[in-house]
Amino acid sequence: MAVAAAVVALAGTAGAQELAGTWVPQDVSADILTRQPQRVRVLSIREVEGGLIGKLIVPGSVGVPVAVERQGDHARLRIQMARGMETPLEATLTADRLSITSPGSSNPPAALRRASAEELQALARLTPKKLPVPPMKGIPPNGLARTPPMGFSTWNHFETAIDDGTIREIGDALVANGMRDAGYVYVNIDDGWQGTRDEQGNIRANDKFPDMHALAEYLHAHGLKLGMYTSPGPRSCAGFEGSYGHEEQDARTFAAWGVDYLKYDWCSAGLIYDDAEMPAVYLKMAQAIRATARPIVFSLCQYGRADVWKWGADAGGNLWRTTGDIGDRWQVMSVIGFAQEELAPFAGPGHWNDPDMLEVGNGHMSTAEYRTHMSLWAMLAAPLIAGHDVRSAAPETTALLTNRDVIAIDQDLLGRPGHRAVERGPLEVWVRPLDGKRTAVALFNRGEAPATIETSLAELRIDGPVGARDVWVQGSVEVPDGRIAAEVEPHGVRLLLLEPATKSAPSAR
Repeated sequence: MAVAAAVVALAGTAGAQELAGTWVPQDVSADILTRQPQRVRVLSIREVEGGLIGKLIVPGSVGVPVAVERQGDHARLRIQMARGMETPLEATLTADRLSITSPGSSNPPAALRRASAEELQALARLTPKKLPVPPMKGIPPNGLARTPPMGFSTWNHFETAIDDGTIREIGDALVANGMRDAGYVYVNIDDGWQGTRDEQGNIRANDKFPDMHALAEYLHAHGLKLGMYTSPGPRSCAGFEGSYGHEEQDARTFAAWGVDYLKYDWCSAGLIYDDAEMPAVYLKMAQAIRATARPIVFSLCQYGRADVWKWGADAGGNLWRTTGDIGDRWQVMSVIGFAQEELAPFAGPGHWNDPDMLEVGNGHMSTAEYRTHMSLWAMLAAPLIAGHDVRSAAPETTALLTNRDVIAIDQDLLGRPGHRAVERGPLEVWVRPLDGKRTAVALFNRGEAPATIETSLAELRIDGPVGARDVWVQGSVEVPDGRIAAEVEPHGVRLLLLEPATKSAPSAR
């Protein structure tokens, strides 16, 4: 997902309040809104005390907040779908026409006009009524996810092309290739499993999943756990049935099926609720889960909006997404991963920052880049949720994902994420304190050429002397006079485990 920022220049002396209203594309009609709402992008701006706020809407599907800042005869709009990604847009308001362009783009401006009364009625029919949410009051921890969850998710590789047989095969593969024994125990079925509701309103899986309880029992019998996906909105991101208005009912169904993990994806909830209401909306499902008495890890997925790291634990979350969707590209993965440091104080046992799933093995990054991906997630104390086809993975992919020392760093019981200690252009050194007075040190080369990365124990504020081992190479590393130096390939990493030299040999636990 992305973030867009728009600068709106108001013609003449018109006030910024003239932006208030509902804006639709010039070629839209009430008939199109009724028959093909997914084709339409609507900009809704309303007056509130002290200013204006807005929302970008795909009717019946998605609502994204728009911050509106008035500046005299000008206004600045910030359309934010996720944390940390912005694209500028410029717009001009002339009479009742709003013309929007992208700087540097050769595309013609997008022309918007105020919606007609008939179109407003069509939009109202597509927008569910807001249901009450509980007052936001923090609930105690559920005692789960004392280390970052590890498992597999269907979305990155399969998207909605999933079924019962595929999930069983994935479970079998996790057992056979050693990933389960390495800690990857959650098998998370993402979007696309949902069917319709019965006459009592109970959610049913679609025909591709004939018996969810039996599937859960199959996974449990193999030492695995079942994860599910739903949304607080009426529709999931892929357009399937959400949990809106059925939170308690769906929580009971998930518990009866034997679900162990629930990903709750904001999606169409943005049509109904503002971002300020997110904490209470997520709390509502957390309370419903708690009422079932089944231990279910609760994953909040709302793309890092509304400073979720500040309230996610109070809303019952065990982990929360801190970013938009990851992609199997170096530029996407590295931008996401290296932007997580400021959130470190908010993570710890039972409540984790989640920079999204692993792309290791999906084929669009090099081995060096995947090694960096895995190392960075371990330094961040991030959940390790694999997203490739484990049934046909190359042995080197499985070996990378199951490196015991890297996993031990990620799963360290101290639960303190690492931080950037040194930054010299594209060369970075990150440090993570570990249980037992050990330290993980990652030397990252984000550049395009090989480079020697040098630092010292003093610069890293590590008391010496220490013994050091490269956990990828599985060999010892000399630290002469407290100095560390290593040649690092482009987009690569050297991940070191440091241990007080009084111990016989450095090792990960």
